[in-house]
Amino acid sequence: MKKWNVIIDVENCNNCHMCVLATKDEYVGNSFPGYSEEMPRRGAQWIEMQKKERGQTPMIDIAYLPTMCQHCDDAPCIKAAENNAITKREDGIIIIDPEKSKGQKQIVESCPHNSISWNEELNIPQIWNFDAHLLDDGWKLPRAVSVCVTGAMKAIKANESEIKELVEKENLEVLNPEHKTKPRVYYKNLYRFNKCFIGGSIATIQKNLEDCVKNAKVELYKDGIKINETLSDDFGDFKFDFLEPNSGKYSVNINYNEKNKQIDVDLGESKYIGNIYI
Repeated sequence: MKKWNVIIDVENCNNCHMCVLATKDEYVGNSFPGYSEEMPRRGAQWIEMQKKERGQTPMIDIAYLPTMCQHCDDAPCIKAAENNAITKREDGIIIIDPEKSKGQKQIVESCPHNSISWNEELNIPQIWNFDAHLLDDGWKLPRAVSVCVTGAMKAIKANESEIKELVEKENLEVLNPEHKTKPRVYYKNLYRFNKCFIGGSIATIQKNLEDCVKNAKVELYKDGIKINETLSDDFGDFKFDFLEPNSGKYSVNINYNEKNKQIDVDLGESKYIGNIYI
C-alpha cells in the first residue's frame, strides 16, 4: 500500500513562505466538511517556519525549517483522542474530525512535535491535513507543496520499501526521533538545524601586508584523535560541520609552509574562532 510522505530539503528552503501563504489562502474563511473547519485568520499557522542561525560574523549560516503535522504512523494524538476523533487513512494521512474533536484540548497537548494548534473560537484542535480534500478531488500534489518554487518541499506516494530506500540514499531524518512516533515527514540536510560547526579564517602578514592563506592544512582533533581534516579556501576560510552541540573540547591544528598553530575550542553552539595568523 502506497502512502503519502513529505520530503523537505532544508538547504533549499529560502523562507519565501509560499507554503504558509497557500495554506492560509486555502483554509482561512473556508471549511471542508469531514476534513477541516476554517483556519483562524490570525495566530496559529498550520505550517510554520523556524529559523536557525549558526556561527558569528562573518561566518554565519542561516537555515529555515518548515514544520507541520508529521502524520505519524504511531501518532500519540490518535491515542489521546476520544470518540474516534482522529483517524489515519490508508494513504497515511491523519484527519482530525472537526465535529468529533470539539473540546478535546488534550489532543493538542499529546503531540510531541507541537504540530497541533488550538482554535479558541471553534474550540477544536487543527492541523495541516496534507490538503486531503484536494487530493481526493484529483489534485496530484497538496497545494502547499505545489507552490514551492525552490523544490525544497516535495510530496511522494510510496510503499514502505521505496521510502526506506530513499531515506538511506538521501540520508533523510525525522524530527524528534527520540519520541518514536514514526513521522511521514522527512528532512534532508537537517544538520543545518541540529548540528554545529567550528570555523575560522587563516591569514599571514608579509611586508606589512595581510593576505589570505589558501590551501593551509587544517585538522580537527577530539580527545587526541584526528576526526577530520580540510584545506583552507581562496579566502583562507575553513569549516568543520556536523558536530554535536555541547560536545566539549576540540583542537584545531593548522599547518602551512612548515609553520604550525594550535587553537583549543570548547564547543557549545557553532563557533567562528576568528582570524588566525600564521
